[in-house]
Amino acid sequence: MNSVETFDCIVIGGGPAGCAAATILAEYGHRVVVLEREKFPRYHIGESMIPFTYPSLERLGLVPVMKQSGFVKKYSVQFVSPSGHASQPFYFFNRYDRETIAQTWQVLRSEFDEILMGQARSKGADVREQHTVEEFLREEGRYVGVRARNADGEQFEFRAPVTIDASGRDAVAATRNAWRRGDPMLNKVAVWTYYEGSKRDAGLDEGQTTVAFIPHKGWFWHIPQHNNRVSVGVVADGKYLTRDGLKDPQAIFEREIPSNKWIQDRLSTGTCTGEYWLTAEYTFRSEYCSADGLILVGDAYGFLDPVFSSGLMLALKSGVAGADAVHEALVAGDTSAERFRAYGEMMQRSMENMRKLVYAFYDPNVSFRTVTERFPEMNGALTDCLSGDMEKDYSALHQALGEWTKVPDDLPYGRPQPRRTPELVAA
Repeated sequence: MNSVETFDCIVIGGGPAGCAAATILAEYGHRVVVLEREKFPRYHIGESMIPFTYPSLERLGLVPVMKQSGFVKKYSVQFVSPSGHASQPFYFFNRYDRETIAQTWQVLRSEFDEILMGQARSKGADVREQHTVEEFLREEGRYVGVRARNADGEQFEFRAPVTIDASGRDAVAATRNAWRRGDPMLNKVAVWTYYEGSKRDAGLDEGQTTVAFIPHKGWFWHIPQHNNRVSVGVVADGKYLTRDGLKDPQAIFEREIPSNKWIQDRLSTGTCTGEYWLTAEYTFRSEYCSADGLILVGDAYGFLDPVFSSGLMLALKSGVAGADAVHEALVAGDTSAERFRAYGEMMQRSMENMRKLVYAFYDPNVSFRTVTERFPEMNGALTDCLSGDMEKDYSALHQALGEWTKVPDDLPYGRPQPRRTPELVAA
């Protein structure tokens, strides 16, 4: 052991949720250390923002940076049938202010995450790259810090009244404590890559996200980025994508291209830049949002199917909200699990509202166009939820969806870990 260092808060992970949390806590004046396993810049998927990412960006002081960046501006989304017929773009500024909520971006994560990390450092957070957390430190059932190792193999001990797990899909706390829970209906597989020189729209529509359908409720994403680059991937049930025993990601991807004529046309002029990526069963939730001395944010708390591009919005939102909760806990001198109940309920409400729409999307009986034609008063609620305004009461929308599909019950996750009583411990 090389040294023991003490902070007000330890953050595991330097991605969007972790750096957002560190930025806010440092602004409050707390001593915070961020332990990031990798050396930035590094590759990461999850590149599209939805409108209500804006409040978090504003809170983090990053809106001017984003407006001056080279990231492609995103004003809309469109949907394309397998035949290649494209809907009219759904422009966010038809409902929201064009200069704030309605303007968002398609980012290259290696660049965007470096911006977030730089912001955390500029506010005073101690960010240490190439530091891998090897174990949690616990005393009398309470989390009191972590033990980590740097790239040179040196081991360090970090102690703090509270640790924020922002370790992304690795979900360190949820995995090691067996809190990780899958979603019974969202066992999807995604295969993706990047193209240069493929066809793209011009002007206002250059940065729109396209969801292009394939048979059996699968879909392609098409996300234009800067430097003439496009992120493109296919999502569907694993049994469908791997039919006939196909396992190779490139072969899976290329077999699906003709399944949507719009995608086939767009990629026809482009060149794949190289690697193909695959991930499976990525929708999950942590059973608990917190324990004594520990809180989970970002993908470490949970990740939802990416069809509506909610990942970055949820990561930044949970990082900011989690940091506010930690600040209040530190001021009160109480970092018990129960202290973070309101945070967990907020995140649960947000994810469940979006999850219900994801379920509806994958139900072959549901068409959002049909829903809004029959219930035109639901158009605003549907737009708001899909845009990331996810804490509202959407019970009327859920009731309307119930005309075509079974709306799932809330998953019973995201609450504080109950404190074990002496009687239970003794037993």
